[in-house]
Amino acid sequence: MAELTALESLIEMGFPRGRAEKALALTGNQGIEAAMDWLMEHEDDPDVDEPLATPLGHVLGREPTSSEQGGPEGPGSAAGEGKPTLSEEERQEQTKRMLELVAQKQREREEREEREALERERQRRKQGQELSAARQRLQEDEMRRAAEERRREKAEELAARQRVREKIERDKAERAKKYGGSVGSRPSPTEPGPVPSSPSQEPPTKREYDQCRIQVRLPDGTSLTQTFRAREQLAAVRLYVELHRGEEPGGDQDPVQLLSGFPRRAFSEADMERPLQELGLVPSAVLIVAKKCPS
Repeated sequence: MAELTALESLIEMGFPRGRAEKALALTGNQGIEAAMDWLMEHEDDPDVDEPLATPLGHVLGREPTSSEQGGPEGPGSAAGEGKPTLSEEERQEQTKRMLELVAQKQREREEREEREALERERQRRKQGQELSAARQRLQEDEMRRAAEERRREKAEELAARQRVREKIERDKAERAKKYGGSVGSRPSPTEPGPVPSSPSQEPPTKREYDQCRIQVRLPDGTSLTQTFRAREQLAAVRLYVELHRGEEPGGDQDPVQLLSGFPRRAFSEADMERPLQELGLVPSAVLIVAKKCPS
């Protein structure tokens, strides 16, 4: 059975002649399958129907005629060399094989495109999961840093409170060593007797205050204002004054004596260990600093 040329087979399969010739030329006349692959891959190209400028000749699957070669032979010389024609049945059989081949190529192309689409979807999901995991790690890092910052601030606050307590204890010990005996048992010659309490001096019982605002007037006319807890000892106020009052000329500073504004009252060393709430200094009070003359 005579075979159709590659060009004729492509035309029989429904491809335009220009595209078929171009596919065969660009694939180097390597066969109908290579030409079909090129046609299917480039069917959407805008220039797929543009003709080639180079002569087709052998690459199109046919021998050039004597007129194309420009040889001396006339038309009669090639008349006896014509290829045998195909019967209708043979042509249909060959066309059927070509169509099956086209269908196979089409299925392979669709399967390849489906695999590529699945791979792109997997990559997209993978990138989404990686992005979500990175975002979650970032949030966890921020929460961990915030928790560490809170722990550090609390530790610093506790350390500051501990330093204040230690300073108060050292101050009490230094005063006891300086004046002899215990600070609370040393009588003061200038300490007035207990002032009888009157109903007007009783702390209000309707409301409990957690803090108190203390204003301390210094001998130089300036004042200090600070908020203390209601259960802090009066010694904390004295320590605050000693830490924040200005330097006095003449060397070491004398210990301070705290007095209440009205009614006038001098607080003793024993009062230094009593809470501010118990001394009636809550919610606010004005104290006066006077130099305490050493005995």
